[in-house]
Amino acid sequence: MNVDMLFKKKQKTLKHGVMKPDYEKPVILEGIDGVLILLVVSLLAIGLVMVASASITIADSKTSTPLFYFYRQLISSGLGVLLAIMIFKIRLVYWEKSGMILLAVSFALVIMVLIPGVGKTVNGSTRWIPIGLLNLQVSEIVKLFLMIYVAGYLVRHGEQVRSSLWGFLKPMLMIGLVCMFLLLEPDFGASVVIIMTVLGMTFLAGVRFIQFATVLTLFSAAATLLVITSHYRLQRLTAFINPWADPFDSGFQLTQSLIAIGSGGWNGVGLGGSVQKLFYLPEAHTDFLFAVMAEELGLIGVVVVIGLYTALVFRAFMIARKAESCGNQFASYLSYGIGIWLGIQAFINIGVNMGLLPTKGLTLPLMSYGGSSLIVVSASVGLLLRIAYECSNGQAMTKKVSTAKRRKSRAKTKTKKRKNKDMRDLIQEAA
Repeated sequence: MNVDMLFKKKQKTLKHGVMKPDYEKPVILEGIDGVLILLVVSLLAIGLVMVASASITIADSKTSTPLFYFYRQLISSGLGVLLAIMIFKIRLVYWEKSGMILLAVSFALVIMVLIPGVGKTVNGSTRWIPIGLLNLQVSEIVKLFLMIYVAGYLVRHGEQVRSSLWGFLKPMLMIGLVCMFLLLEPDFGASVVIIMTVLGMTFLAGVRFIQFATVLTLFSAAATLLVITSHYRLQRLTAFINPWADPFDSGFQLTQSLIAIGSGGWNGVGLGGSVQKLFYLPEAHTDFLFAVMAEELGLIGVVVVIGLYTALVFRAFMIARKAESCGNQFASYLSYGIGIWLGIQAFINIGVNMGLLPTKGLTLPLMSYGGSSLIVVSASVGLLLRIAYECSNGQAMTKKVSTAKRRKSRAKTKTKKRKNKDMRDLIQEAA
């Protein structure tokens, strides 16, 4: 009797161990790119700390709240994370189909911001559309929308882009028209980033080098013409070449940035110990956050941040290669585009802070103060996570147990039951 009870208990355990459920198994965590998340969280954390440090003096003088800009950046970070999660849950096929719609929205946004009474003007530039407590910077969202459009176009018309000049010029004309409206704001830096990113995407898509070189030459000539014919752009260029010629006027911002970086030395003056942020360096918590970070954290902090951005771009390229090996060309082109975009914008911002490039007014992705930039870059990270997810072992939010697997499981269960029954008879006879 005791043997029979023990056998029943063992059989019950075996039954539960063998039986597999027929319902859907959630595999949300399968395929999540942990390295990408770690890199993004690291840059976000450093950025929040540096925004709090760089803005504490100016926030106290303007709002009587020392951490005013830090709180706003923290809220933007939260909104960015929520948006990234929402975008992660959307299948890539929907983004691929919406390319033309996003292009139309981009045109609508760049035109809307120029309408008097709609766009908001700050420091002579009309780049923002007020939406409640948030000022939406049009150029930031247009960057992402245009990359999605170009990635879809390269999938649909890739052969034309690679084989004919007209096929290559058609998307470039659309991009150039959008950038023309951006130049009217004016936003020269965003136009440069968009065109260079699109050129990089088409080059990786296999466009012939002669076509690529021709368009690059035309773009360089047009950019040079825009600089020569614009007084403020020419003034920025001359200040970049020799900022010490007029250190109290046109070269003031760059000279203060160079003083901040030089004062940092190897180890920095310590977190919160920056002198240049005390009303010396304009835009210390936005465009020139890197200079304050270099002063407070020194060369070590600079190397760490540059290393994080390099790893982020490399990770985006790895995801693109994975998507390419899976046969998803849209995901591959989009990943390349996001990686090129973040890499170029970070390079330009750091180059401006170090005096290697003329002032462009571009933020440091994921670090500089600015809600629009932070939220849109977070959305692009959500797309990268989705691409990595769909190209991994788990290619949907849920993985259904196939009919063949269910039948195999049931057959194994029946076989196990039959063996257990035979063994039970033997045990009873032996007892």
